[in-house]
Amino acid sequence: MTEQAIITTTVNLLQDNIQVSAYLAEPKEPGSYPGVVVLQEIFGVNVHIRDVTERIAKLGYVAIAPALFQRTAPGFETGYTPEDIEIGRSYAMQTQASELLSDIQLAIDYLKNLPQVKKDSFGCIGFCFGGHVAYLAATLPDIKATASFYGAGVTSRTPGGGAPTVTRTKEIPGTLYAFFGREDTSIPPEQVDEIVAELEKYKIPHRVFRYDGADHGFFCDRRGSYNPKAATDAWEQVKQLFGQLN
Repeated sequence: MTEQAIITTTVNLLQDNIQVSAYLAEPKEPGSYPGVVVLQEIFGVNVHIRDVTERIAKLGYVAIAPALFQRTAPGFETGYTPEDIEIGRSYAMQTQASELLSDIQLAIDYLKNLPQVKKDSFGCIGFCFGGHVAYLAATLPDIKATASFYGAGVTSRTPGGGAPTVTRTKEIPGTLYAFFGREDTSIPPEQVDEIVAELEKYKIPHRVFRYDGADHGFFCDRRGSYNPKAATDAWEQVKQLFGQLN
């Protein structure tokens, strides 16, 4: 597949008194493209998330990465040091599921208003904190395909408190792919098993990938846990998943 030339920009999504910054990447060639929402790690819409957004756009999608910490930490982005992890976690702990879903829907609605975006063909992809949020976002009626990467806590909690996110599995209207590393101690295998059981129970179209030798963050080539073999295979699966949107 030939990669497309793209255009990137930062946009502001406005709703009531909320302004959410988002990174937008789109093919330069005029056309009609599906939309994909990219959901950040705890490190903000940083260079890795912008790179993923651009990679998706080069495949022929209009991709947008909203800043999920906008309410508490506007403009926040950071690297991967232990100090960065601590501050990122503190911001993640301040998020609310309802607000996250509202912001993701805001990003979808923004894409719907772009003339080059198909109005009924949306997917989402998320990593780490965003992997958990992607599982939530999969419940939105507009989302037809979701890629959730190593989202910790899906079976035990939800942002802001309440029933664990996995209890909302029955609300998922589309297809969900989930990706985990077998060396990821933050997501024990029994939790992955529970996710699989719920997806099967409610007959949600899905595939779950567990990679030998892969740890948390295996897809990010800027982290020490980067696993090229697992990341390469996972990307091929993502391309197959989002191909369903065309």
